[in-house]
Amino acid sequence: MLLIRNARVVDPVSGVDKVMDILVDGGQIMKVGDGAAEMFEKNRLNAQENGAESESRVIDATGLVAAPGLVDTHVHFRDPGFTYKEDIFTGAAAATRGGFTTVVCMANTKPAVDNVDTLDYVLKKGAQTGIHVLSAATVTKEIGGKELVDMEALAKAGAAGFTDDGIPIMDEKVLVAAMEEAKKLNLPISLHEEDPTFIAAPGVHQGEVSKAIGYGGASRTAEDVMVARDCALALHTGASVCIQHISSKNAVEYVRTAKKLGADVHAEATPHHFTLTDKAVLEYGTLARMNPPVRTEEDRQRIIEGLKDGTIDMIVTDHAPHSAEEKARPMESAPSGITGLETSLGLGIKSLVEPGHLTLMQLMACMSRNPMEFYRRRPVSIDEGNPADIVIFGEKEKWVVDHFASKAVNSPFLGWELPGKVHFTICGGRVVYEASV
Repeated sequence: MLLIRNARVVDPVSGVDKVMDILVDGGQIMKVGDGAAEMFEKNRLNAQENGAESESRVIDATGLVAAPGLVDTHVHFRDPGFTYKEDIFTGAAAATRGGFTTVVCMANTKPAVDNVDTLDYVLKKGAQTGIHVLSAATVTKEIGGKELVDMEALAKAGAAGFTDDGIPIMDEKVLVAAMEEAKKLNLPISLHEEDPTFIAAPGVHQGEVSKAIGYGGASRTAEDVMVARDCALALHTGASVCIQHISSKNAVEYVRTAKKLGADVHAEATPHHFTLTDKAVLEYGTLARMNPPVRTEEDRQRIIEGLKDGTIDMIVTDHAPHSAEEKARPMESAPSGITGLETSLGLGIKSLVEPGHLTLMQLMACMSRNPMEFYRRRPVSIDEGNPADIVIFGEKEKWVVDHFASKAVNSPFLGWELPGKVHFTICGGRVVYEASV
């Protein structure tokens, strides 16, 4: 049994924002609010009287927030194939330190998750981590963009959705067929939106900064043309489509318009896209190289506006670990990507809540309820009978980004002081992360 005392419960499913006690037993929330402490003591005494082995613990959460466990539906755990960067166990450890109890792994591993055997490997290994590790499957075989995978077989084997993340699907006929099949299976399809025709060099926004460093850059147009096309195809097919890691001010407007037209279109924003601009490349070098790139202050503000009005309804990390040796290469040959699981909550509070763009409740909706709903999962609520997936954190409590549970340290946020220190991550009623004093 676990009793969480005096927590400020912020639950975007029920809409509750109130200081309460939470009683957890058998992996479930048994009681919330009045009577939780009394029930805990009664059950503890009954267990003693009956000679039953009963582990019980009280967490004093006075001054802390308790919210549903965070959900990141866009992570790269690099397993199988690239485990020198990350593996499922270290990725899950990074997730718990960031307050996440559910993640969806992307499918661009080696071999790719384009077959049932590889999907089964990821899911079985993920089941050993203590959190909920789900996986998407690819849309096309070997992420080649030409031939569809057996989407029905992968859905039956437990694929959470479909994505060729990292590579755009250029063939419209293939994409329409994939959208139609995904709709039939009632699963989402998520799309990486960068047309290589408009990319002189990837990872840096094509503009003043790219000119200053003599690097070709990736234009907004590369993203804009793909997002406009795929919003139209989503409207045409009725498929549930996610525009991944949106970065362009124009792309935000395309998604907003598509939603108004009735398309089942959603969008992700990452903390680095709503926190940084392309000027970060001048300070952090390849640590700020990202596909799609961080862009201008105007783009950043439009992403924030999209989050405020619900055009962008999910915050994800695109957790993309790389080795220090890889990131030490010159800009033109270094890989793109930023580790994100351990800094996501803090950046959300710093960049969105503290300036007044979002309430904490709205942030929690973008980081837990909405991603679960998009992936056809019942969102966790801090309410009786629900699974005990809970994050406990200090909203205003500062901490310094000085180490990572991830294998990788490729983050421009290393050394930053952030709010939102995670104290406990609880999954299935079990404490899977506890901050050191």
